[in-house]
Amino acid sequence: MEPQKRARYSKRLDAEELQEILMEEESDEELDDINDFTDPRPGILSSSSSSSSDNEAEEPEIRFRHRRPGDLPKVLDFTGPPSGINRSAAPNINSQSSPFSIFILFFQQIFQILVQESNRYFHQFLARQDAPGPSVQPPDVTIEEIYNFLAIIIQMGHDQRDTLKDYWSRDEQYYTPFYRNTMVRDRFLHILRFLHFENNDAPPNRDDPEYDRLWKIRKIFDNLNNKFCELYNPAERLAVDEVIVLFKGRVIFRQYIPKKRKRFGIKIYKLCDSLGYTYDMTVYLGKQRQLATEQITSTHGIVLQLIRRVEGLGHKIYMDNYFSSPALFDDLLDRKINSCGTVRNDRRGMPQDIRPKSMKLKKGDVVTRVKGHLSVVRWKDKRDVYVLTNLHPPPLEGNFRDESGHAVKPHVIEDYNAHMGFVDKSDRMVNSYGIARRTWKWTKKLFFHLLDMTILNAYLLHKSCGGKMTHKKFREVLVRDLILESHEANLTVSGVSRGRPSSSGAQMVRLEVKHSQHWPAKGKQRRCRVCSQNKKRKMTFYYCEKCDVALCVADCFRRWHTRVKV
Repeated sequence: MEPQKRARYSKRLDAEELQEILMEEESDEELDDINDFTDPRPGILSSSSSSSSDNEAEEPEIRFRHRRPGDLPKVLDFTGPPSGINRSAAPNINSQSSPFSIFILFFQQIFQILVQESNRYFHQFLARQDAPGPSVQPPDVTIEEIYNFLAIIIQMGHDQRDTLKDYWSRDEQYYTPFYRNTMVRDRFLHILRFLHFENNDAPPNRDDPEYDRLWKIRKIFDNLNNKFCELYNPAERLAVDEVIVLFKGRVIFRQYIPKKRKRFGIKIYKLCDSLGYTYDMTVYLGKQRQLATEQITSTHGIVLQLIRRVEGLGHKIYMDNYFSSPALFDDLLDRKINSCGTVRNDRRGMPQDIRPKSMKLKKGDVVTRVKGHLSVVRWKDKRDVYVLTNLHPPPLEGNFRDESGHAVKPHVIEDYNAHMGFVDKSDRMVNSYGIARRTWKWTKKLFFHLLDMTILNAYLLHKSCGGKMTHKKFREVLVRDLILESHEANLTVSGVSRGRPSSSGAQMVRLEVKHSQHWPAKGKQRRCRVCSQNKKRKMTFYYCEKCDVALCVADCFRRWHTRVKV
């Protein structure tokens, strides 16, 4: 074959191969539209027969293009269970369940860890002392004391004071009998000082490539995180975002974010639903080699870790420009998850021709680019807003303003604003009665934040079952339940005290003779608490206003408030 004929034959083969590749990516109708479309701007596919260069012919990948009338996203059907409590994991929880019975679902194993590790840490401290300590050492912490300790800690979130000693002060402006009746001050400070979560004598090797910077509280964190997922079925629409646990002390993964209200602290990535329930979370540990089970190397990996338990169910996830990218959204769609979020215009894979340097917009302008099921929307209001979505149809291009001259929001912007705030809602509720103090170590700071988060999740579980309590009321009743459980756990069947009782062990917390607020009231029909404890099933409309416990008026009301063993 002659050289000139051979060259023409080779070019014809290249064009046919390119045609086959494009046919695999686009339908016949779309291919005709692409062939008729010519745009010299960068980032826009241009197939203009003989004028195209060899480099363009060798790059068959699909790029962002202008919107067409038939462009529609691939919106997946949601196939997950109804949102709310997971009945298979907690079959006995209902709207009449006490706050403690829900809270213990999360904290059952945590109580044992706190008792074991706090006592171990105290004995390790004594062993390190050069001089012999006093002949009489404080006794080991018991689980009953941990109940009382956490009850005081939770109550402190409703009663902020300058120092811890102020809670036990006898000064008229500070005096509150609750704290000294629940636990002696020195005992409380002892537990707080030696509160611990892991064995210090067996630390991991820092040179290990799988070294975990969170090892001192990893056991607690993973236990709670697994319980959050186990006990709840999230709603269809979820949000991914970050929160900051305020901390100004020394820790290698502390973050400084100047635009946040809490500029210094520990960063936690969370996945929340519309109620504000924290379904999954992970702590940012800095630039390091992560655990083998947590390959977090980028924001892409963070999102994939958070959604690993909801893959394949058709969830809709919203995120901000810190996480969003075309590659991530394509990856999530492969995992049967639709996504929507603001995006940075310089992210890899974003179209070049809608950047500010390539295109100037006026207020109210909307520009759209499409690639497969993915759409990029640039909308101009007071500033440019870039949105990436495979959940909404691409909006019309043009200038849209109302009669007053205000820019009209596209539907994708309104939908993003309506669902992106789930994590912020959760963070606001967690911090409404925050118990963390600035003097605590980072492990304690993080633990008490997790405690607040657990109480909120327990409250939302109760709410999903039809409970009518407010968040504040739920916490207050939980405090009383913890103290009551402490007293009941500290008594044997014969009524003889065992272990080290609290300072209020001789008096019933639920019995307040002076200024008593224990009055019967009528409400919804519920099971009598006293009859239930005596293995009798009896319903009543009456309950105690202070204790919020259903009781028969005739006999059980008196027994509940006058006897240790009802």
